[in-house]
Amino acid sequence: MSLVATLRKSLVPIHREGYPFIAIAVVIALLLLSVNTFLGMIGVALAIWTALFFRDPPRVTPVREGLIVAPADGQVSFVGLAKPPRELDLSDEPLLRVSIFMNVFNVHVNRAPITGRIIRVAYKPGIFLNADLDKASEDNERNGLVLTAATGLGDTIQVGVVQIAGLVARRIVCFVREGEEIGAGDRFGLIRFGSRVDIYLPRGTRVQVAEGQLATAGETVICDLAGAAPRETAYRVS
Repeated sequence: MSLVATLRKSLVPIHREGYPFIAIAVVIALLLLSVNTFLGMIGVALAIWTALFFRDPPRVTPVREGLIVAPADGQVSFVGLAKPPRELDLSDEPLLRVSIFMNVFNVHVNRAPITGRIIRVAYKPGIFLNADLDKASEDNERNGLVLTAATGLGDTIQVGVVQIAGLVARRIVCFVREGEEIGAGDRFGLIRFGSRVDIYLPRGTRVQVAEGQLATAGETVICDLAGAAPRETAYRVS
């Protein structure tokens, strides 16, 4: 095995969206090193942090109808009823919302919570409050998806996923379009530098996570809509 191949297997993959930012951070670090060693070490630390921010590790996603997995890495900051954003056209009544807050050290690549078809992509400009605040759902810049998916019980539901920009986030990136099919755990976007992702589920859904719990995108099971007897579950690395 070549040295390059060994390094690629050893290092955590970096998402291509991060390449320009990493390059800028490296140039700044080199300039600072040419001026002062102490400042240069600060620049090196910044470059390393930038590379870590855009890391995109593979995930092993359970694949079975009705399973909903976490769309983001981070801490579950809210589980309860809340009205979904109007631009999603999901419901005029409160739905069950699970919010996952991503700090600047979490992986920021977002993944689809369930296998389904994207029927709506809705971007809404806004301000940049701390994403951990509840009112960030209404006031902050955001991008929402609505997916229609099978529950595993012979019917379908609509699931809303909303990327919310945070205090230092300045761009939401979405990789998908309306009409596309997407698999659970597939990458659909990222948010740069601190943010939150909300997922909206039908009222009465029994979730398997609690506030304060840490979630891993594409792996942590939020709920099982089929929810009955155990059945065989496949797993997919993505």
